[in-house]
Amino acid sequence: MTVSPATYVFAVCGPDHPRALGSAGGHPEGGPLRFLPIGSLRAVVQDVPAAAFAEAALRERLADAAELERCARTHHDVVSAAAAGGPAVPLPLATLYRGDERAAAALAENQERFRAVLDRIAGRAEWAVKVYLTQPARPAPPTRPDRPLTHPDRPPAQAPPETSGRAYLNRLRGRQQLRERQRENALAAAERVDSAVRQIAAGSVRRRPHGPEVTGHDRTQIMNAAYLIARDRSDEPAATIGRLRGAPGFDDVEIDVSGPWAPYSFTDGDERAGHH
Repeated sequence: MTVSPATYVFAVCGPDHPRALGSAGGHPEGGPLRFLPIGSLRAVVQDVPAAAFAEAALRERLADAAELERCARTHHDVVSAAAAGGPAVPLPLATLYRGDERAAAALAENQERFRAVLDRIAGRAEWAVKVYLTQPARPAPPTRPDRPLTHPDRPPAQAPPETSGRAYLNRLRGRQQLRERQRENALAAAERVDSAVRQIAAGSVRRRPHGPEVTGHDRTQIMNAAYLIARDRSDEPAATIGRLRGAPGFDDVEIDVSGPWAPYSFTDGDERAGHH
């Protein structure tokens, strides 16, 4: 018995979106990319083998880091190609239905939301801004002289235990206070970055910062944010960040800015409005 292919959905576009997706080819085991009508909208879809993309099979495939990266990159490439031709609402990785009829019915239930998102992101793109507190190199411990600077017949002087212990605790307290000041400065710097970028953004999203398993142990992520910015202002995010990098209060602070991206972060309507 022939098994019908599954319908993989990448994005939803408006009725005026051109029927061209550049060089994006979709998943290699699937058919050609095509548009599926969703009322007055249309979705970018691909026929994929039902067995290879069944829930259990897909779960096993995506548990492999290399396969997960390949699938995510393929999904992103198609969404980016769709967004290059006009507003496109990205759908999550591995959005699958058992055929076109089910896909069309499910997506049609969200037509109003899709239209609202398409209106919001028209002519705009997503920019990612991340702020880190860098860890300064630790100074080398002081070296001791080869010989004690005392009379050879006199034992070296030693500080009373309570004095040396107090000094040790004071050093620990001083280091902790320094770390706290550095973090407070980095948090203040992050707020200045957010305020400056929101001046040129139509919306923003703040997410939980990544931990050291993602950022590494030489820096701490303080801010992880995305901004929806007009495409005709695409030179402004980097210029804004560039001015801040050299400003007072940004010592031990690293700022990463990247974009433009397809507006993945602006499809749920929970972002903050920008000032312009």
